[in-house]
Amino acid sequence: MTLELQFKIKENENYLRYLRQHDYWYKILNRNPLEFKRFEEEVKKEYHLSKVDRLEKAFNTFEMLEKILVSFK
Repeated sequence: MTLELQFKIKENENYLRYLRQHDYWYKILNRNPLEFKRFEEEVKKEYHLSKVDRLEKAFNTFEMLEKILVSFK
């Protein structure tokens, strides 16, 4: 694994946690560092970090606040 790739993984707690849980990625990234994009996508899917997931979370929070405000009326 390249040194640059190691730094990227250590800087991001989600990457590090995912890599520890799915250790087969060590072998994949050691053999082909270009697979890092695929690794990133899997991490985002696993921890719901994509833009769509964040928007959905924001809408859910807004709906919850709206329901709370309506119940106070």
